Amino acid sequence: MSSSTAASGPSPIAEASPLSLCTREPHVPADRLVAEMVPPPRFDSVRFSTYIPDPNQPSQTEAVGVLETFAAGLGGAHASGAGKARRGFLGLGRPKAPKTPAGPRGVYLDGGYGVGKTHLLASLWHATPAEPSLKAFGTFVELTNLVGALGFQQTVQTLSGHRLLCIDEFELDDPGDTVLVSTLLGKLVDAGVALAATSNTLPGKLGEGRFAAADFLREIQGLSAHFRALRIDGEDYRHRGLPEAPAPYSDEQVTRAAYATEGASLDDFPHLLEHLARVHPSRYGALTDGLNAVCLTDVQPIPDQSTALRLVVLADRLYDREVPVLASGLPFDQLFSEDMLNGGYRKKYFRAISRLTALARDAKGLVTQ
Repeated sequence: MSSSTAASGPSPIAEASPLSLCTREPHVPADRLVAEMVPPPRFDSVRFSTYIPDPNQPSQTEAVGVLETFAAGLGGAHASGAGKARRGFLGLGRPKAPKTPAGPRGVYLDGGYGVGKTHLLASLWHATPAEPSLKAFGTFVELTNLVGALGFQQTVQTLSGHRLLCIDEFELDDPGDTVLVSTLLGKLVDAGVALAATSNTLPGKLGEGRFAAADFLREIQGLSAHFRALRIDGEDYRHRGLPEAPAPYSDEQVTRAAYATEGASLDDFPHLLEHLARVHPSRYGALTDGLNAVCLTDVQPIPDQSTALRLVVLADRLYDREVPVLASGLPFDQLFSEDMLNGGYRKKYFRAISRLTALARDAKGLVTQ
C-alpha cells in the first residue's frame, strides 16, 4: 500500500508525511568520522557496575574483573611517551624511543550474540582514565572506513596519541582488510596504544570460511599476538526471559504508524535495499540521523550476499542508536537464505537477526489497533 492510499483512509493520520531513507544521501566529512569514534548512544550510560553477569556463566564475571584491571592499568602516561613526543615536535627535545610493552597489548572478547560484549567494551572505554579525545571506539567497519577517508598514514598519526582503541564486531571479510588492519594495529601497538576488541570469532580464526585464510596466516597470527583472548559464554540476553518478537504487521498498520509518529521514516523494503547500494556504509549512521522510528513495508528475502552485508551494517547502526523498526512482510528471521546462514558470514547475519528482532519488539508500541 502506498503512503497516499493510507493517508486517505478512515483512521486519523497526522498531516506531516514521514521521512524517507531513500531520499537521503548524507555526506560525512572525515573530521566527523574521528569525532564520532565514541560509544554509540545505546551505550552512553553503561558501566561495569550495570553489567549483570549470568550466575550460570562464570566467564562473564571473570571478564568484568579482567577488564576492570586492564582499565586501571591504562591510567599512567601513554606507553610511547606521547607527551614527550609532542614536546619534541615543538622543538623542545627529542623524545626517547618508545618501549614496547611485554606480552599482548590488548584484550579480545569472544562470545556468541547478546552476551554483553559491546556493553563490556563500552564500559572499558568509560572506565579508562583518559580524556575522551584520547580514547577511540568504533566498529571494525568504521575503522576501515576511517582509513579510507583519511588515508593510512594520517589514520596512524591520528590514533597514535590515543590511550585506547576499542574495536567492536571485529571481522575480516577479505584479504585486503586482513593486511590493512594487521599493519595498522601493529603500528598503533608500537606507538603505545592499548587495544580492545569484540567478535564472535577467535583471533586466530578470523577470515575462516570467507577467503583463503591460509594464504594470509602470517597476518592473522600477527593480529592474534596483539590480544589476550577472553571467552564469554552465555545466551543472547535480547531473548532471555523476554516475550517472542511481534509478528510482522500489515502494510496499512505500518503506514499509519509512520504517519502518526513524529520523526519516523517510511520506505518500501526492496527500494531501501537498492538505495543502500548507492550510499557508502560509512554513512549509514548519518543516514539515520534524527530518526525516531524506521517503518518498512514489504520485507522480502535478501537477494544476494552484497545486499545482505549492507543490511547488516544498517541494522548495527539502527541498534546502536536504539531506533525501533516496524515492518510488514516476512519476519526478520526469514531475511537470509539457508546458504547465507550456513556460509562464512553467518555470524553477521545471526547478529543482524537478533538486533532487528530486538528493535521490532521496541516498535510494538507504535501500532494502534
